[in-house]
Amino acid sequence: MKKILNLQNPNTYARYIGAPELHPLVSVIHFDELAPFRHSLNRYGVYGLFIQREFPKTLSYGTTALHADDGSIIAVAPSQVGGTEDNGELITLSGWALLWSPELLHGSDLEPLMRSYAFFSYFATQSLTTKAEEWAAIDTLMTLLRLELSSSDTASQRRIILSYLRLIMDYCDRIYRRQRSEHDTASPDIIKRFQLLLEQYFVGGKQYDLGLPSVAYCAEHLAYSPGHFGELVRKATGITAGRYIHSFVINQSKSLLMSGNNVNETARLLGFEYPHHFTRLFKSLEGTTPTRFINRM
Repeated sequence: MKKILNLQNPNTYARYIGAPELHPLVSVIHFDELAPFRHSLNRYGVYGLFIQREFPKTLSYGTTALHADDGSIIAVAPSQVGGTEDNGELITLSGWALLWSPELLHGSDLEPLMRSYAFFSYFATQSLTTKAEEWAAIDTLMTLLRLELSSSDTASQRRIILSYLRLIMDYCDRIYRRQRSEHDTASPDIIKRFQLLLEQYFVGGKQYDLGLPSVAYCAEHLAYSPGHFGELVRKATGITAGRYIHSFVINQSKSLLMSGNNVNETARLLGFEYPHHFTRLFKSLEGTTPTRFINRM
């Protein structure tokens, strides 16, 4: 069983690494001011942005290994798991961590917007690489937000905190959209486009109305006939387009199961009509059931 730090409160991580606690619903941590601390593999009950000059080389995001460029941002959301399991090593980091409770958003204009920030999803597994001017702007906003958390004027504090959060996430959204645009331009390869389409399908919640993505759906949206599309995928990967879709879905299911979702909830989140359909597909690809996979963790 892996050692996992449960972050149900934004200040749990601050206490773990020895950072000041400034607000019950928001934690702003400046890594540059801290003494060396130990790694942690975290199960999040909060939202978070890790804005760092350099990340550890052995990061995981769900069940996926994640490489983060220098000067980049990793976004996490409630029910996700990520980080590096504590192995006794002491590390030093440079940059910021921003964690906040979903409770802070309740009833605000920002709450319904959270679904539009696709960079929080497990399906978007690329870190957000900042430009120098973006880093400088976000660094300034983090400094100002931390000052606001220390303010004794509570009458307007929540509104100001939410305004800073909105600005910081809008910068992240700009970076995310730029990277997606660059990916589309620089990567005409059919498999990269196929992968991006699958990510966007689940980030956009299409599985709730349409179920699992079909080969016909993917072919149409990539401007191919189903037969030609299937042949291109088989030549590029050695497997059918349907098998590629199923492998993508099962890889995402592992992250959802690892995050604490049960089999029924995972099946629903991925668009299966019935949980036993998910269990059957999982076993056919992995050689074991989702329940046994959970028990091995």
